[in-house]
Amino acid sequence: MGRKTFTSLFVLFVIIFWHTANAQNTVEINNKIEQHIFIHGEVNVLKEGKKPLTFGDAQRADRNHQFKINYNYYPENEPNATYWYKVKIHVTEPIGDKAAVIEFFDQTTNQITAFLPDSNGRYYESRAGADYNFTQRLYQHKNFEFQLRALPKGDHTLYFKVRSKDGVNLIIVYRTVSFFVHYALTEYLTYGLFYGIILIFSFHNLLMFMAVKKRQYLYYVLYILSVGVFEMSTDGIAFQYIWPNAPNWNQYAYGVALYSLSFFALVFTKELLHVRKKAPKLHRLINYVIALRTAYFLYCLLFDHSLFYYKFVEFIPLAIAFATGVRIWLNGFKPARFFVLGYTFLALGFIVKAITVLGYARIIPGVVSNYSLGFSFVLEMLFLSFSIGDQVRLLRRQKEKAQDETIRQMDINYKLKDSINKELEIKVNERTREVLEKSEEIIKQSQIIEDQNKELVTINHQLEEQASEITRMNVLLEKDNIELKTNIEKVTDARVLSTELSFEEFSSKYPDQETCNKFLADIKWANGFACKKCSHDAYKHGRAPYSRRCTKCNYEESVLFNTIFQNNRIPINKAFYIVYLIYTTKGTISSYQLSEKLQIRQSTCWQYALRIKKVMEEHKHRSKKNTRQGWSKLILEQPVTAVKSPAMVTK
Repeated sequence: MGRKTFTSLFVLFVIIFWHTANAQNTVEINNKIEQHIFIHGEVNVLKEGKKPLTFGDAQRADRNHQFKINYNYYPENEPNATYWYKVKIHVTEPIGDKAAVIEFFDQTTNQITAFLPDSNGRYYESRAGADYNFTQRLYQHKNFEFQLRALPKGDHTLYFKVRSKDGVNLIIVYRTVSFFVHYALTEYLTYGLFYGIILIFSFHNLLMFMAVKKRQYLYYVLYILSVGVFEMSTDGIAFQYIWPNAPNWNQYAYGVALYSLSFFALVFTKELLHVRKKAPKLHRLINYVIALRTAYFLYCLLFDHSLFYYKFVEFIPLAIAFATGVRIWLNGFKPARFFVLGYTFLALGFIVKAITVLGYARIIPGVVSNYSLGFSFVLEMLFLSFSIGDQVRLLRRQKEKAQDETIRQMDINYKLKDSINKELEIKVNERTREVLEKSEEIIKQSQIIEDQNKELVTINHQLEEQASEITRMNVLLEKDNIELKTNIEKVTDARVLSTELSFEEFSSKYPDQETCNKFLADIKWANGFACKKCSHDAYKHGRAPYSRRCTKCNYEESVLFNTIFQNNRIPINKAFYIVYLIYTTKGTISSYQLSEKLQIRQSTCWQYALRIKKVMEEHKHRSKKNTRQGWSKLILEQPVTAVKSPAMVTK
């Protein structure tokens, strides 16, 4: 009898211990509690089988202890499965009608049916989820809320039926309405700042793309817009404001945005870091990853969209972009340092988010774990912008250095040309001086011969020798004169055939219309302004660039008026180059050559050449001989037939 009693007591102890160890924790609710997140041990789970369960079936299963205690950080759930969850609360102070809500966070949950008790002990049913239009929600809020009616003191059980096509992070939260309003307003303010930053970055880089036509800016804009759409899809903002009446799109939106994010991130990495040139192997690897990611996306979109749930695949493009940035930075490309720093923060955000999803974020503050990815994206966008700006500054510095080198080379060419001209002039002067000296010598010898002829009439033999000597000297003189003439022609040809600048070299000096107009204004009014109508010398700037308006009679004179470029129909820098070429070739260059050099119709080049040659001819008749004139001296001169009256100038 004693042994049976001991055995019975042991079995009773085991049953009591097992029941106590597996009992569900009851959450105490009072007026001082504004929020409570139901954690492991406070949520019981029942997986529905092939046969659907009614609420009555779930209550019977509860009475038969078929619900299991959840020991995970998030309650158990699988894709395309239906689960029943229950929580127990102990109300120590009565809850007023519409004073509190039960809230679910994950926006990808398709259907949630809540069975909540009322003051009479009966249950009422409420529905929410991503499968319903946004306007059907209790509150116009991104999360799913269920209103708690007035509850008296005592124990109450809340049941929830959840079905989702994807695995979800099922977080059940009790909140008072006042705390919910405060929390929602603060959260929406945070989202407003986050999406405002995205729009600012997008608009700024779009303007930069339109200004400099660098594709990296366009890829960056598409990347950060993809980030914004992905965040909006996962936090429910997009469903609330963009497609509130298209709940089916919730199944695809975040997957499409996530693919777009990965695609443009890799394309942007290739463009920004010049991967094709600096790391060809990584460039091929990125192309392979883009192709595989695209194939995976198309399979998810067309055949099994539940695979969109496996977001960890994005770790592969992230890791490859990060490794590419590190490799190119170590190879000496400085702008990559900001790229690496931005992706470092993004990787940390992904790690924190993964820890949170896996249920190991108990020691991490909720604000950090929930919004880590958003913070990381903001920091990444900031440092990626720094990387783009750093690269633009580097390219600008290289361009300025190249321009300075071109200008320096042009100066060297000008100095070399002047030096050659000076040397030729010196040689011509020396040769001329030698000729004059020989001429004087010949004159002296002729005088001597003439004197000797008078004195040596009788000495014919000596006279013949003198005559022979004179003849020989004349031959030498004629030879020297021929050689002198040849040298003078060579000098003249050398001066004429000075080095001709290409249009690209010439354009570095006169690159655009503003530079040409400024050059014309400096030449035209070098001696001061004088009004064509009233001769007044005071002026102000006119409406056209570099034009001048008389302050007395308000007559405006453009910078092209009364110059060779008046009524110009082609780009001014090309007109400059035509004048320069015709001047440097002394008009020998043909209109076909001008057309080929400047990509202008031959007829237009012929008309301009005819006009400039006429000005050169008129200028040649007016100029003094041996006066050096540059091509710019022709600018202020114009054929008489091309000059128009001042009244035709725009005022």
